[in-house]
Amino acid sequence: MSHRYLLFYKPFDVLCQFTNPDGLACKTLKDFIDVPDVYSVGRLDRDSEGLLLLTDHGAMKHRLTHPQFQHPRTYWVQVERCPDDASLQQLRDGVVIKGGYQTRPAEVKLLSPEPGLPARVPPIRFRKTVPTAWLSLTITEGRNRQVRRMTAAVGYPTLRLVRVGMGEIGDEQRLSEQAIALEPAHTGIFLTGLLTLGDLQPGDWRELRPAEVAQLPRIWAASQGATREARTGREIAVPVVKRVSTGRTDDKATKLGQRDRSKRRRRGGGKRSRS
Repeated sequence: MSHRYLLFYKPFDVLCQFTNPDGLACKTLKDFIDVPDVYSVGRLDRDSEGLLLLTDHGAMKHRLTHPQFQHPRTYWVQVERCPDDASLQQLRDGVVIKGGYQTRPAEVKLLSPEPGLPARVPPIRFRKTVPTAWLSLTITEGRNRQVRRMTAAVGYPTLRLVRVGMGEIGDEQRLSEQAIALEPAHTGIFLTGLLTLGDLQPGDWRELRPAEVAQLPRIWAASQGATREARTGREIAVPVVKRVSTGRTDDKATKLGQRDRSKRRRRGGGKRSRS
């Protein structure tokens, strides 16, 4: 079965779904993407922008979203005022956010000059007396509004949030192949990752190239749950979908199996022995 993989540059004020059951005054993915049966891998908040991967491959989607695999996601974050070194180190070490959760260590650095991203529509609130700064922040988890809560925890509220990359670069050669300079005036600021926005503009999407699809397993290869074979760069097989009572091995069968297991857990966890 041939699967489809799309990269989409989600604009601001767009729901990360194809429906709008609450009738909100905003667009959905349906306004931009007319490909049937694809769904987003992970989510971006309505007020966030940037890279979104969509696919109809259920097993791959699981591997790319399950917390066990901790694949890196890189964001460019515009914050109020300029964080000092101590605050940046706090973000790198992990901070306590809503609910008392301690975030995992992150890669954080100041971006200077600021990245040449397309203008946001509408623009962020501008205050003449309050400067802003841009951070590059790479995390390996995706809790609800996590990046915004992290910067707020150290005293620098997020004004704009753009996801620019997914996955890691393995060596300098791959870095030179994958890094994309935004424009000559911004040399030194690169989009890095196995999947990046590249030259996509807000609202644009494209199919993944065959070479990119082949590299998708590398996104989780360096994660905590990866096998030794993955870390050494050997071929990584997509997880085999277990058969269920239908005898099918496609994505629909996977969903049926997951639904069946959920029902058993709600009933008390599988079959009970009779006395």
